[in-house]
Amino acid sequence: MKHFIFKNKRNWVVGVCVFWSLLGCESAYYKTMETMGYHKRDIMVDRVQDARDAQEEAKEQFESALEKFSSVLGFKGGDLEEKYEQLKAEYEESDAKASAVHQRIAAVEDVAEDLFVEWEEELNQYTSSSLKRSSARKLRDTQKKYAQLIGAMKRAEKKIDPVLAAFQDQVLYLKHNLNAQAIASLQSELASIETDVAKLIKEMEASIKEADAFISSMEKG
Repeated sequence: MKHFIFKNKRNWVVGVCVFWSLLGCESAYYKTMETMGYHKRDIMVDRVQDARDAQEEAKEQFESALEKFSSVLGFKGGDLEEKYEQLKAEYEESDAKASAVHQRIAAVEDVAEDLFVEWEEELNQYTSSSLKRSSARKLRDTQKKYAQLIGAMKRAEKKIDPVLAAFQDQVLYLKHNLNAQAIASLQSELASIETDVAKLIKEMEASIKEADAFISSMEKG
């Protein structure tokens, strides 16, 4: 087995996460992390950060892809095969970034569900009624903030696939019609794609903002 050297705690956490994910054992992963003083709340914050970063990267990639598609549709001459390969590369990179967003959001949902179930169950372990009430209030407050966060993430996520589908259609069409007439025929689709990308970017920016607010609230305690 390879040995990994992690430069900081966060990299170490990611390494452990990958290890247990490969084994398909989430509960064992949680236990391992708890022995290191790293609980579900901390894991949740890390995963929200990862989801936020994935969305930021996807946002930048979709903006880049739209710019490239726009420039190709303004084709005035040159190597059509080269233009096609550029668009294909942009689509594939966009698809990869989109997959990362889907995976990161799913990871946030997984740990959030586990955290809230555990928190709810542990309320019954209190002997102090005042502490129990305080913890219950914090739980409800965290759940409310989480609902706002995941709602924003889901709204952004929902707008990804239509944009990807539009990019894929353009690439597929050009693959079998490498001529200036084909490019001209695709220009009618550009306005619709630009609108969809603008909506996606807006939702992603809102989601990123919610993630930052959620992380800040969790770090404050």
